[in-house]
Amino acid sequence: MSAMKDIGPQHFNWTVEGRVATISLKGAERKNPLTFESYAELRDTFRALAYADDIGAVVLAPNGGNFCSGGDVHDIIGPLVAMDAPQLLEFTRMTGDLVKAIIGCGKPVIAAVEGICVGAGAILAMASDMRLAAPSAKCAFLFTRVGLAGCDMGACAMLPRIIGQGRAAELLYTGRSFDAAEGAQTGFYNRVVETGLVEAAQDMARRLAEGPGFAHMMTKTMLAQEWNMGLEQAIEAEAQAQALCMKTEDFRRAYVAFTAKETPKFEGN
Repeated sequence: MSAMKDIGPQHFNWTVEGRVATISLKGAERKNPLTFESYAELRDTFRALAYADDIGAVVLAPNGGNFCSGGDVHDIIGPLVAMDAPQLLEFTRMTGDLVKAIIGCGKPVIAAVEGICVGAGAILAMASDMRLAAPSAKCAFLFTRVGLAGCDMGACAMLPRIIGQGRAAELLYTGRSFDAAEGAQTGFYNRVVETGLVEAAQDMARRLAEGPGFAHMMTKTMLAQEWNMGLEQAIEAEAQAQALCMKTEDFRRAYVAFTAKETPKFEGN
């Protein structure tokens, strides 16, 4: 295992309080676009989080009143037009690898969505385990608006599982935006937070980070892997996962605490 508290990334903001890491994109004057460099550094960071023992949960936060405006028009969209097919496939695989890394990081990830959250920014929110929204949140999977398919970075696989096939199809075909209230009604957002959005997300992350870390990792793993399992295979996989969790010290700590009528203090192992 490794420590990541003081990594100091170059292409996005990174702060750690306790065992909660908060990430926000840079470029507030442009509503925090993604660039080739930030895509790659985010991917590598989430990959490394799978082996970090000092981080228990992650918050993807807004910056300057907005979450993310997607791929930067000048830094990404323009260069893509000039690329050949192998270069384009290298790029689209790299962006997809970021989603894989978020799913595979072993830590709960909470998106705190404020203001603009479109394109690849909407994908970052979608790939998170939970999403909280400010009333100002405006989200759109706008790929068809720029002549691209809605099937970007796993959207056609993941979005229907969150909000249902029909709703997802409409959003991916039309690229229209939806507000915080609609997002909460459809289940895209877990809830709308009127004030103190980032603090609410960090509080949720803090409570998760103080919980049984190995069990959270296993829960996240099963949530992802069981997409591709039948019911019998899923039940067997969960039996194996739960048996492993029953061998942890946190399970023993919980038993001792409950028998003593105390609140268990988990240590993540």
